[in-house]
Amino acid sequence: MHQHFAGLARLLLGTLRDLAPIVIVIAVFQLGVLRQPFPDLGDIIVGAILVMIGLALFIQGLEMGLFPLGEAMAGAFAAKGSLAWLLAFAFALGFGTTVAEPALIAIAAEAAEAAAQAGMIADRAAARTGFADDLRLVVATAVGLALVLGALRIVKGWPIHYFIIAGYLLVVLLTMAAPAGIVGIAYDSGGVTTSTVTVPLVAALGVGLARVIKGRNALTDGFGLIAFASLLPIVFVLAFGMVV
Repeated sequence: MHQHFAGLARLLLGTLRDLAPIVIVIAVFQLGVLRQPFPDLGDIIVGAILVMIGLALFIQGLEMGLFPLGEAMAGAFAAKGSLAWLLAFAFALGFGTTVAEPALIAIAAEAAEAAAQAGMIADRAAARTGFADDLRLVVATAVGLALVLGALRIVKGWPIHYFIIAGYLLVVLLTMAAPAGIVGIAYDSGGVTTSTVTVPLVAALGVGLARVIKGRNALTDGFGLIAFASLLPIVFVLAFGMVV
């Protein structure tokens, strides 16, 4: 327990160091360029402290819980020797973490509002909700399949660059064919999958697999799943826009 508190104290100091450049930039532009005092300075200071504590607790939680759990489950499935169950777990992990991703929920709601205003969908609450839900399901399915492909790549030892090059070539082709209104949404959908919920478990899955599979290296083979998780949603959302 004492070690955990000591680690948390180090994380607080590290978080303070990481946030310092942001604070300095804001202060310089607010006071030096805009030449205006901070509005509600007390609330800003309290909010900054809460952000620092929240980030420190989040990082500590990842190290104590999510990373070990993801690695342990990936290792257990690999040791079990059943590729089908491993791939099923990868898909379920990708789908479940993405569909619950707060950033995706927010961007899907914003996309639905923008689509309604642009006339892509009916400007009704039911239509906006349906569009947002469909978008979340498309992105979550894409991330699930991305983890299946990434896990299979680690198991088979396939080079990652072939998949990434082919994937972005497909993105370029679909971008030219897709409706202009969906292109920006598609690219942002790829970005929101690399957020607080998805990234830790995805990274843990890749590293855990690479550590237990003979002949794989955690550094060279364990990373790269997040690239798949960012790439495939762009492809799927572009295709979704072409169909819808």
